Amino acid sequence: MGAIKKITIKGFKSIRELDAFELKPLNIIVGANGAGKSNLIQVFRMLLTMAQKNFQTFITTNGGADSFPFNGLKQTPSIEIGFEFTSNSSCSQGSNFYDFSLSPTVDGKFLITETRRYHTFSNQSYGPPSEESRLYDMRKERSHNDRWNGIGYFVYDAISRWMVYHFQDTSEYASMRRYTGIEDVEKLRGDAGNIAAFLYDLKHKNDGKSYQDIVNAVKLVIPFFEDFRLDKRKQGQAEQVKLSWKQIGSDYPMQPYHLSDGSIRFICLATALLQPYPPSTIIIDEPELGLHPEAIGILAELLKIAATRTQVIVATQSPLLLDQFSIEDIIIARRKDGASTFERLKKEDYTSWLENYSVGELWTKNVIEGGTVHE
Repeated sequence: MGAIKKITIKGFKSIRELDAFELKPLNIIVGANGAGKSNLIQVFRMLLTMAQKNFQTFITTNGGADSFPFNGLKQTPSIEIGFEFTSNSSCSQGSNFYDFSLSPTVDGKFLITETRRYHTFSNQSYGPPSEESRLYDMRKERSHNDRWNGIGYFVYDAISRWMVYHFQDTSEYASMRRYTGIEDVEKLRGDAGNIAAFLYDLKHKNDGKSYQDIVNAVKLVIPFFEDFRLDKRKQGQAEQVKLSWKQIGSDYPMQPYHLSDGSIRFICLATALLQPYPPSTIIIDEPELGLHPEAIGILAELLKIAATRTQVIVATQSPLLLDQFSIEDIIIARRKDGASTFERLKKEDYTSWLENYSVGELWTKNVIEGGTVHE
């Protein structure tokens, strides 16, 4: 599936240097406010915009190139980022590598210099520095003998199939609560703005199992929930659908505004984690927001299920969520000497503590050191 094996980041925001850091199928990142979790997540967001040829817009809307280098341009004249991917080729068991550097320009943009390679070959350039990535341009690259897909294909395939989910906006005007085009079903969007169409497609055009799994998961958190209604309407030439639902013992159609923020957010999470064809890597920032403690336990089980089918990266601050995972699943984000560091925990370092305390308790008591650092 082209999962991420290792990631290298040098000079990106608060991350001064993260060298060949290993990622596993399940990665739970925890840290205090300002530790750097969001900056790490932003790297994945940035790569997605690069694959979509929307990089400069991303840079501009996030403050321009000057806001990205670690401690400013004088200390960090360029940013370097690299990924090692597992090969998703049936003809190879090796790794594919993608590296790029970002050099700021005088007008607040970045120039991108990109290379790719298969583990036994030397680096191949994507071309001279450019304002937009050439990931998309090389998506159909063939191997040197034209027998198989080339490295550019596998790198683009891995990155373009990531999805960063962020379900914080659950206001009355949030797109997840409103009508959406019924044909918008290629993938569940990062803000779940097309969740009604996505669920409708799963129910009527898929085998129905994934849809029923989602319904069953929602019932565990919302016990009076019976099923989705997914009401359709015509809007001119277009057909639209909305996330309505049925309550047990009532034929009154419940509307999105009847759902609490936590309830609709859990529906989005369950759909993202139980979808039949998941992204190559699922990244979720603070999924526990607004959820009841019992719902957090169910969320953890869904994350574990998803990690058996794809790669999962989660950023959290919830001790209750940490309690549901093995200590080896957890990565601690800290601030040290003004920079973000990331460390995967080892069970042998906490064996005696785990006899009497849960992982969440060790985090709360700062035995697992990761609290606020005053510099």
